Amino acid sequence: MAHNPVNHPARPIYRAIGGLTGAYLAAFGVAGVIATSGEPFFSQSDMTAFGQGTNLANSVLSLLLGLVVLAGAAFGRNFDCVINKWSSWALLLVGGFSLAFMQTEINILNFSIATVVVAWVLAMVLLMAGMYGKVGSEDDHKAWQSARLEL
Repeated sequence: MAHNPVNHPARPIYRAIGGLTGAYLAAFGVAGVIATSGEPFFSQSDMTAFGQGTNLANSVLSLLLGLVVLAGAAFGRNFDCVINKWSSWALLLVGGFSLAFMQTEINILNFSIATVVVAWVLAMVLLMAGMYGKVGSEDDHKAWQSARLEL
């Protein structure tokens, strides 16, 4: 897309931010697995990790998503951008779904308000890292520069 920067000067910083977000997701997943071990997979109890409502299913999904984001940040080569964008949209959808059904039996991931807020903040951070972390050839960079709106 012409409106997404290519070879942004802060690309290494955005890649590191994506990696740190993945590390947080993985750490939350590990803490959640430890805190919820012995509980049913889709338990709706008052278990928390890092102050967020969780259950074993939410913890395992967070751990897996965190490892995927970390792998993308380690590998780079625009795979991190794709992984960050798709992960951010997934977190936004899961957070919205969980917010809509929080007080019902459909809250299978045991989200609390704090979990929704953190999921949405992490989603926005991953989306930012995905949008600004793209790398390309010098021709791609020149095409992006020429397509920018200059005031």
